[in-house]
Amino acid sequence: MLKITRKAEYALIALRHLNNIKDGELATVKEISTQYGIPQELLAKALQQLARAKLIEATKGPYGGYKLVTDPNEINMTKFFEILEGPMGIMDCSFDSGCNQLNACNIRTPINRINDSIRTIFDKLTLADITY
Repeated sequence: MLKITRKAEYALIALRHLNNIKDGELATVKEISTQYGIPQELLAKALQQLARAKLIEATKGPYGGYKLVTDPNEINMTKFFEILEGPMGIMDCSFDSGCNQLNACNIRTPINRINDSIRTIFDKLTLADITY
């Protein structure tokens, strides 16, 4: 079954929260975690990845927190998922050619068509579609 990881789910919840706070305000991991019942440690890791990718900005210190610095319309869902989880594909051979069955595989072509269709859908969706 294809499904979004908890880390990606929590990151989307946090991005929606950050998108809906007042300009100039920051939100802490603890605040977001408490409000939505999200484990702090996993949320913190996801937010750190998003900060490294420059989607959000982290401010350290006692009055620190996170704020959204990228227009949600500018980030498609493919990029978002790849920031958090790495290359997107329903099978490893979609992005890694280290499979032992690669030369004899009889489903690679149809699986790649499915992958391409999924990527096309996610390429057209932006963070704005979820965070507004």
